[in-house]
Amino acid sequence: MTTTLEFTQQLSDHPKSDEERAAILADPGFGNHFTDHTVVVDYKVDMEGNGGWSNARLEPYGPIMMDPASAVLHYGQEIFEGMKAYKHADGSVWTFRPEANAKRMNLSARRLALPELPEETFLESLRRLVAVDKAWIPSGEGAALYLRPFMIATEAFLGVRPAREVSFRVIASPAGNYFGGELKPVSIWLSENYARAGRGGTGEAKCGGNYAASLAPQLEAEANGCKQVLFLDPFNDNAVEELGGMNIFFVFADGRLVTPELNGNILHGVTRDSVIQLAKDRGMDVQERKITIDEWRSGVDSGEITEVFACGTAAVITPIGELKTKDGSIASPGSGAGEVSMSIRKQLLGIQTGDVEDTYGWLTRLA
Repeated sequence: MTTTLEFTQQLSDHPKSDEERAAILADPGFGNHFTDHTVVVDYKVDMEGNGGWSNARLEPYGPIMMDPASAVLHYGQEIFEGMKAYKHADGSVWTFRPEANAKRMNLSARRLALPELPEETFLESLRRLVAVDKAWIPSGEGAALYLRPFMIATEAFLGVRPAREVSFRVIASPAGNYFGGELKPVSIWLSENYARAGRGGTGEAKCGGNYAASLAPQLEAEANGCKQVLFLDPFNDNAVEELGGMNIFFVFADGRLVTPELNGNILHGVTRDSVIQLAKDRGMDVQERKITIDEWRSGVDSGEITEVFACGTAAVITPIGELKTKDGSIASPGSGAGEVSMSIRKQLLGIQTGDVEDTYGWLTRLA
């Protein structure tokens, strides 16, 4: 039986002034600024080997005091989540499918040998932070307060074993459009020398190591004028897997919507799952299956594939205009910002912001 934790609260003595905050919210970017507070919950295993969560608190945002021997610094025992809080027209604040994020965090925790966090503690941590920092939510199309729950191994110990002391935390950052400015189709780079994950690895866990592994190919992508990098499975007919931080979908002329199947290498995207549900309810034939780079190329050439788009929490849905490779490119038909992808994006964003009725029960009120 899970015991509900009581949260204590210590407000910051030096919050940003209204003027400072307004200047930031006028052009927040993504991940550049942070709110005045953070939530922290501690985990510790006692001498009898029993572990438990305790000392749940909201406190001022600031540096983490950590021993140089903390396990996270040496073995990367760390996981995180990402979601957004939106302010609706009546001033209330809502987030999108946080229960799915809580479940995915525990999936990641099991893979990284970290303790699972009770779902109610996860949700309450979001409520506590948003309640005191809701003035940080920016306005404007696509703008939101990005919430970043994360868990790190804090035990000072250099042996290779699961840490017995862990810290769960939540920080928040005002966010504008992920790719900046007006939504436009993006160019992505095909990584042929690197893999994001391998069979039996941590591909379906949302852990920092996966993203660290994507940074070298991301630099390669940027050097070739691309915003993101696409990874393949070279041991599975060069099957398409996912981008560095997003899942990928293909729209076919006959009404099919295809996305790579979850095979242990691919992140269980909450946005991905939502797109699948919305597409099915539109009567589309949604297929989760292997799709190769050769099928992508031939499908575009023949006109069978009409749109390609990526999706994720930060960017929601972004049309892909071109896949660049060292041997040429695969350009999406037309402008790349297709009717199907933009229609689903409008519906999904409308549900999140309260402009479209939430018939799925996906929204949770935070404040």
